[in-house]
Amino acid sequence: MLNPIDADAVIRDGRISGAFPGEIHEGVAWWVGSCFVVLSQAGQMAVAHDGHPATAEFHQRFCLGAVNAQHFGCQVSSLGTADEAQLLHAMKGLGGVPGTLLTTADGGGRQTVTIRLYDADGQPVAEDTGLAGLREMIASDRIPIPVNDKAKGSITERHDLVEAL
Repeated sequence: MLNPIDADAVIRDGRISGAFPGEIHEGVAWWVGSCFVVLSQAGQMAVAHDGHPATAEFHQRFCLGAVNAQHFGCQVSSLGTADEAQLLHAMKGLGGVPGTLLTTADGGGRQTVTIRLYDADGQPVAEDTGLAGLREMIASDRIPIPVNDKAKGSITERHDLVEAL
């Protein structure tokens, strides 16, 4: 695995989170996106971020990982900047799909990037509902990749789902 992380330290307490740079890097978002699609068997997903400059690349990498997950052909609805309530509303509006919110907090001279995953019912993904499996996939370098170009999904900008609120 290129640029490994301490999966136990970063994937815990109902989220994927770490100091950036240092504990977490943009590639982790790709890994999480791909693994989350496979674990949730998602054909569609909503992804949002907080608008923080450090979050932008993590958001893009997460979306790319999600559309490149094995044969799922996941269709990612990129909501752009949104908060948790807006994400949950969009997930429901898309027919009850899984979702992800990426945020960055500044403090103590460092940035902490957090990726929060939600199941199709809008509930946070917890240790027993997917985080343990995700951590194991990443720790054992079993990051899903597309089986062929036809299996790739696509990313659609859906800012309208947030603006409608």
